[in-house]
Amino acid sequence: MVNKILYCATVDYHFKAFHLPYMKWFKELGWEVDVAAAGEIDLPYTDRKYNIPIKRSPYDKSNIDAYRILKEIIDKNDYNIIHCHTPLGGVLTRLAARQARKKGTKVMYTAHGFHFCKGAPLLNWFVYYPIERYLSRYTDSLITINDEDFNLAIKHRFKAKNIEHVFGVGIDTEKFKPIDQQKKITLKQSFGYKSDDFLLFNAGEFNKNKNQQFLIHAIKRLENKYVNIKLLLAGEGETLEKCRKLATRLGVSHMVDFLGFRNNIEDILPACDLAVASSFREGLPVNIMEAMSCGLPIIAVENRGHRDLVSHYKNGLIIKNWNVDKFAEQVRLLAYKNEFRTQLGENGRKMIVEKFSTKKVLMELSRIYRTYMEGEQMWAVH
Repeated sequence: MVNKILYCATVDYHFKAFHLPYMKWFKELGWEVDVAAAGEIDLPYTDRKYNIPIKRSPYDKSNIDAYRILKEIIDKNDYNIIHCHTPLGGVLTRLAARQARKKGTKVMYTAHGFHFCKGAPLLNWFVYYPIERYLSRYTDSLITINDEDFNLAIKHRFKAKNIEHVFGVGIDTEKFKPIDQQKKITLKQSFGYKSDDFLLFNAGEFNKNKNQQFLIHAIKRLENKYVNIKLLLAGEGETLEKCRKLATRLGVSHMVDFLGFRNNIEDILPACDLAVASSFREGLPVNIMEAMSCGLPIIAVENRGHRDLVSHYKNGLIIKNWNVDKFAEQVRLLAYKNEFRTQLGENGRKMIVEKFSTKKVLMELSRIYRTYMEGEQMWAVH
């Protein structure tokens, strides 16, 4: 009988972006790999793909249909392992898999950043905390990706059989890698920038949490202090137009480039000089890890995900309390300290290679997966 795993999340792009190496690992071990999520992306390393109507909003009635469909899929396929991701994907899947668990199916959930955390709105604690704590009893392995979430799950005695800490989703350190100074200049010029332009980079969905407005306000503070500075913002989302209007209103449109959605971040990052981040909440941000892997120093406002990645004055700078003037001042100082920037970037690259690379994360995840896999042939990491 063939062993089978089901991956579940809100949208299928989540798997294309973060989980293909681990799906490939299962295929190489002879497992069938199924995916259930909203979307019609043709995913590799997949035997069956189910497009189910999961919505991000917990109040959307489509999630009732998604639950019903997901339960039918789980009940008829006798999966050995189910691994769910994203908040709604985690909720619906664990509810739908309750009967399957009684028959031996093992259910794993990766929390990519609890919505309740230090500094989160009180409403988040009232809504999300009881849900996650309740559903932990239907979880064989709860995987957290930052120190704060791991410690919180332990301290609050979540009922998952095992609570693990894994260093994110893994970064391809060969795809995201530094280039020398001459190649950086050439790459800048190929994108239409001057060789001495100082490029700040941020990638992420435009939404309230990512808080790109903060970065635009910081650029305003730098308007007359570093004439060649540019802020590159990659992504799309609900607050994009609001950010465009803000840049126009502040008179810094010439300093802010909105790049839209990009699937070639690995080509853009090496041309940049500094990565910046201003999110209110992060689990363990991939955009920061990709920048570090490319040898960029980081300036980020303090939150749990940034704290796990950025060591102050070692591989970047952490700014507390969303102090926009302090943020802008640190950008200005780093712009003039080439050797210090280089050292910060080298330290960040080393950290990613040693702890957060796809190879390292695969070793950790495979260790967890193996506890639920049968047969000696499953114990080799490919």
